[in-house]
Amino acid sequence: MLTEIDRLTAIREARPEESLFAAKDWLLSPEPFAIDEKSRRDLERLGHQLFVFQRACNQLYQQSVKGKQPAWVARYLDIGKPAELIEFSRRKEFRDELPRVIRPDLVLTDEGWTIAEVDSVPGGIGLTAWLNQTYAGLGSEVIGGADGMLDGFATVLPRGGDIVISQESATYRPEMEWIVRHLNERFPERSWKVEAAEHYQPQPGRDVYRFFELFDLPNLPGITTLIETAGQGELMVTPPFKPYLEEKMWFAFFWLQPLRDFWRRELGDKYFRTLQKIIPYTWILDPTPLPQHAVIPRLEIHDWQEAARFSQTERDLLLKVSGFSPLGWGSRGVALGSDLPHAEWQQRITDALAGFEREPTIMQRFHKGRLFDHPYWDAATDELTTMRGRVRLCPYYFVEPQNVTLRGALATICPADKKLLHGMSDAILVPSCFAEP
Repeated sequence: MLTEIDRLTAIREARPEESLFAAKDWLLSPEPFAIDEKSRRDLERLGHQLFVFQRACNQLYQQSVKGKQPAWVARYLDIGKPAELIEFSRRKEFRDELPRVIRPDLVLTDEGWTIAEVDSVPGGIGLTAWLNQTYAGLGSEVIGGADGMLDGFATVLPRGGDIVISQESATYRPEMEWIVRHLNERFPERSWKVEAAEHYQPQPGRDVYRFFELFDLPNLPGITTLIETAGQGELMVTPPFKPYLEEKMWFAFFWLQPLRDFWRRELGDKYFRTLQKIIPYTWILDPTPLPQHAVIPRLEIHDWQEAARFSQTERDLLLKVSGFSPLGWGSRGVALGSDLPHAEWQQRITDALAGFEREPTIMQRFHKGRLFDHPYWDAATDELTTMRGRVRLCPYYFVEPQNVTLRGALATICPADKKLLHGMSDAILVPSCFAEP
């Protein structure tokens, strides 16, 4: 029976020399994060629910373009995008294409969990695969098992292919190189490679996993050829070149009354009610004046400048850049109103309204994470200790031929004083398991 110190030593020694994230580190723990039995079934079902939601989003945009749904849906989603990319995303050849990896960011709260957002180009795939393999090797029954993440990613590019990574996303290159190395060992009849996006030359028949953000296209001159080759049907690219699917404003659309019948019909009443419980109420900061008798729902204000005057206790609200921007991924474009000085909160509201036609911003209800205790190795004291922290859970679902399958779940346990939960050097990163009944 391994002691916790033995487990920590084995985990430390198993880390690849090239690391898994470029120039990033995290705290080690001897134990995976345990998810209670009550949440198990809900977590296993969530992947299909989010797949149906993404499929409905895709349909809503396309119907808006055709005039079968309100035109303002597509108008909002196309703000700030280049015309050529909008045109390409609407091509009928790609009408039904959806991301093949679904990773929601779940904040675990006292009431269950809430979805902070859904990432269509998620990092952490290789890291979670390595964590699962390492902890499973030490006897932990992690979600997805030792090789679940590898098997799941193999279905994303079933013929093999290239993982194309931009310099903007270079932090994640080491973990994708780890994935490729192990895929090639596990499935020697196929071939995967990691390639730089800046000068990538596509090969007909060799599919591509896109690990670059679409706002970064002006810095990727070689991608024009990839887009043209994909448009001719000579290869497949996933996630698809659909910038509208990568906007955070979908959560605002979910709550809009004029679209309520659409969501209930496309999701089904059961999924609609489930998502109502876990999607936080969200607004688009649109500066368009309201009629004199109208108010912004749930905030009960007539103008966004009234929100700029909210007191600190009224500012349990997140501001997020919606998507097509260098600030739209990671935590770079996120601010919590109650943590900001009043003058800065006012300025952020003013800037968001002024920049709406270039870079829309959403406002979202903030849900504070529940506190958990988890062991970790404290390098400063050279001993095992306990962190009291809040958890962001990132389950990885793969859209496979027969099912949407949960293949792993990365838990980021942040110190209790952190309200915005993301990977950081003082956070614990571990795989997840289901607690014993």
